[in-house]
Amino acid sequence: MTWTFTHDTGTFPAAAGASLTARPVEHTVALTVTERLGRAGAHHCGEGDPVLGWWRGADGGVAGTPVRTPPRPALLNAVPAEAVGPPAEALGAGPDLEAVNADRDTPALPAARLPGYRTEREKRLYRLGALRPPSPTPEGRARAAAHADRAVLVEWMHGSTDATGRSRSSAPRLVDEGTARGALTLGESGRAPVALAGRSRMLAGTVRVTLVCTPPEHRGRGYAAAVTAEASRAAVAAGAAEVVLFADIANPTSNGVYRRIGGEPVADRLLLRRAA
Repeated sequence: MTWTFTHDTGTFPAAAGASLTARPVEHTVALTVTERLGRAGAHHCGEGDPVLGWWRGADGGVAGTPVRTPPRPALLNAVPAEAVGPPAEALGAGPDLEAVNADRDTPALPAARLPGYRTEREKRLYRLGALRPPSPTPEGRARAAAHADRAVLVEWMHGSTDATGRSRSSAPRLVDEGTARGALTLGESGRAPVALAGRSRMLAGTVRVTLVCTPPEHRGRGYAAAVTAEASRAAVAAGAAEVVLFADIANPTSNGVYRRIGGEPVADRLLLRRAA
């Protein structure tokens, strides 16, 4: 039973990719992060070198895959309890490891081995069952976002950074990438934009709905449900076998939206941050 760690974005998927694609719903974030690193470069997510690891159990199979792209939280995926020590050391379990993102059911939750961390946020992962359009359907339409929408969408994302944990600096890149792929769905009422939902690249037949955003003045009218349903429909139409998304457990509105359009709970993830 051994750990292997690398900074090489090509070595990791070759060694551990099959373990992620075997459970693409639960491993959706690790799949999208490592795919992006391989496509756009090792420092696409930050200036620091990524730390990518995998644990092989007694049967030789990969049983855990920690991923860290500084300065973002380290991502723990199904790391077994007996393997927790080495990844904590390799990921930098010192002052620079500010936060860890782990499945609630992961036996190796770092709070047990890394004193001084507290739960900052809890998110629930949903997968789409049978898509149900929102009822009643709000007025308006949905369309693919265009370059002309860039300024307003960047402004919306800047306004949502505190709630989502995204950095303000990532907003222009996310808007530009999503628009170029035709993966941003913009809800409109009349001619005014009222809501946004994006889609990740399809990996292992799975697409994650992301960047869901409704400005405060347009909330409570069903726009978020409508645009999320449309983004989900587009993913299925493009061939996705699974459509997934995350909701902050502390936000009953977003959880209610996702359940109403057919979302089924899969797992919870915790963001653990070092206490000041």
